[in-house]
Amino acid sequence: MNPKNEDKINKENMVEPFLLKPACKDYIWGGKRLAAEYGKDYGVSPLAETWECSTHPDGVSVVNSGNYKGLGLDELLEMHPELLGTHPAKNCSTGQLPILIKFIDAAQSASVQVHPDDAFAKIYENGQRGKAEMWYILDAEADSKLIYGFNHNMARETVESALKDGTIERYLNKVNVRKDDVFYVEPGTVHAIGAGMVLVEIQQNSNLTYRMYDYDRKDSNGNRRELHVDKALQVMKYKGDSKPRQPMRVLKYQPGCAVELLCRCKYFQVERMLLNADEKSPRTIFRMDSSSFVVLVCLEGEARLLGREFLKLKKGDCLFVPAGERNICMEGKAQFLKIRC
Repeated sequence: MNPKNEDKINKENMVEPFLLKPACKDYIWGGKRLAAEYGKDYGVSPLAETWECSTHPDGVSVVNSGNYKGLGLDELLEMHPELLGTHPAKNCSTGQLPILIKFIDAAQSASVQVHPDDAFAKIYENGQRGKAEMWYILDAEADSKLIYGFNHNMARETVESALKDGTIERYLNKVNVRKDDVFYVEPGTVHAIGAGMVLVEIQQNSNLTYRMYDYDRKDSNGNRRELHVDKALQVMKYKGDSKPRQPMRVLKYQPGCAVELLCRCKYFQVERMLLNADEKSPRTIFRMDSSSFVVLVCLEGEARLLGREFLKLKKGDCLFVPAGERNICMEGKAQFLKIRC
């Protein structure tokens, strides 16, 4: 076959970008803002998290446009593993993404917790992945704070004692939070999302959370939530953390769009994309390649994806762009997180 014809056939058979419908979580600390402000009105209240792009068994996203509408994302990726790309991070179980992307609304403070790294999880959690994560703050009340490590070096015995007698909060590093802040949380870092903030979380494809302190609160049935103190004590970092600094961010301009890098680690790369392109101005184009899929999470505004399938994107939407050699052309006025491996 002529290589040009083969290339044409391959492009015609490529799976087009598609929207996703999330799995929803009604944790007790959730609120109502995801439904009211981000279009996540799925009858879940309180709504703490929406797992926007997920193949994790605890909450699988569903394809919400195109030829595969209604199919679980895990099922689609099992049928078409090439959609993930060739990046080393994609080396996971069939049908599984290497990352998981969430919207989070903390009307109350989430529990104080810690996540294991890959090495610990592999040995003690039946070969699962650890959990590194990044937060991008969408909104925060004036007095919102998150917890990021300890305020000074700690001994294990001191932490264990403070958890037993309920005095652990005096040792935690509390950080003021503002809209547009970025925080990278390594495995082993004690942390908690504080009340009054909405954010996007990008993480490894893992649901391993060791809850060590939950403010002695009870669920709707009057029960205290399970704690995992023993494992938390094994994986946490006891060294005091300085207040995390915001990364230096530089806008790079191209026709119809500006992009800034927010985070790059071995698990994922996250950029913020500011789209400002209409029929009278240059439409923005970004080049896809075969190394990785891309996920676009719309934070503000509206946009249109131009191609064989015309898609409208609005605030709260999540778009999966399969790996492959192609140009993605967009127009509109919107802000996105652009996530890839």
